[in-house]
Amino acid sequence: MTSASQFSEPQAAARPAEQQPQWPDPQEVTRVRERLAASPPLVGPEDSDRLTALLGEVARGRAFLLQGGDCAEMVERATPAAVHGTVETLERLAGTLERAFGMPVVTVGRLAGQYAKPRSSPVETLHGRTLPAYRGDAVNGAAFTPRSRTPDPRRMLRAYEAAATTLRLVADRPGPAPRPAAREVFVSHEALLMDYELPLTREDPRTGRPYAGSGHLLWAGERTRDPRGAHIAHLARIGNPVAVKIGPGARPDDLLRLARLLNPAAVPGRLTFIVRTGAGTVRRILPDLVGAVAGAGVPVAWVCDPMHGNTVRVNGRKTRYFDDVYEEISGFFEVHRALGTHPGGVHLEMTGADVTECLGGGSGAVWSAGIRPADLPTRYESACDPRLNRTQTLELGRLIAGLRTAPLVTAG
Repeated sequence: MTSASQFSEPQAAARPAEQQPQWPDPQEVTRVRERLAASPPLVGPEDSDRLTALLGEVARGRAFLLQGGDCAEMVERATPAAVHGTVETLERLAGTLERAFGMPVVTVGRLAGQYAKPRSSPVETLHGRTLPAYRGDAVNGAAFTPRSRTPDPRRMLRAYEAAATTLRLVADRPGPAPRPAAREVFVSHEALLMDYELPLTREDPRTGRPYAGSGHLLWAGERTRDPRGAHIAHLARIGNPVAVKIGPGARPDDLLRLARLLNPAAVPGRLTFIVRTGAGTVRRILPDLVGAVAGAGVPVAWVCDPMHGNTVRVNGRKTRYFDDVYEEISGFFEVHRALGTHPGGVHLEMTGADVTECLGGGSGAVWSAGIRPADLPTRYESACDPRLNRTQTLELGRLIAGLRTAPLVTAG
């Protein structure tokens, strides 16, 4: 297989890349990139092509996408208990949605690659001390010490090994009995760290086209979706299905430009827009975006990320209210129903563990039986943003199932 440096670096590396770490030793970065380029790809192009075909059914209104997992994966949590717990929760949620919607659910984990995170500030100040921000286990450590927070490119090798372990655990997970067939679970992450993504991009011997070997589906975030930037250039080159996070500041022309760059052949399943506006604005912002894209005849899958627009601080901790998460999803469905378009999926930060990171849940009433502010410190284990726990995730699934009261709108 051809290494990434032979074909993809001239396109992506020549563009400005936002949210990259300041590595202290450029020579060490080069050595790590060379080792990654000589390592086997984590996923193959055939599986990514299969996911594109399945997402094509989402774009046509004939399937639903369930995407979920950790905000920021931690290398030390690439364990059977953690991986199997998350995947089993996703599988149960997918089954609930399939029965309710009467259509296949494509299941994609935020797994085996979510080791790098964008940050709103390059530094963090705590008790009068300022250090580099935690950018994910592929870059530095979460502990607030100078040694831990110093970016270390060797961490990318540990992230690669943890991703490989996670993929093996996904493939070898135990199944519930009786179980007619294992659900296919794909993996995805934000394609943020160029020093990791480019070396793992390989040429498909079938077609000569480059594919990302780091995950089946990659996305650009709200902070890295500049059409002139390195991240969009990289996604435009690869054959994998790709996605873009869309925040409340996006305009219809922004989405149309991204669609032209990322899906010029208008292939259903190639491009997904993951909308993250916030519960209070989704009904106001989303109609113009969906209307413009639909009016232009652009085939995309529309997915709701109800997590990132609803983050608040309570008692000094980042959290999210369960009711806000559901409210954004509800508004997402309402807009699509009004426009006659397909609400194609949800993108959740969740875990199979019994963490106490998001407030509420419990039969839909925020304080009746769910997580209260005083509970947050009990098991707040996220390295970055708060996740729904297993009970909250499954409860949310039952509520989402109740939103599909009208027949599906299919496109061709």
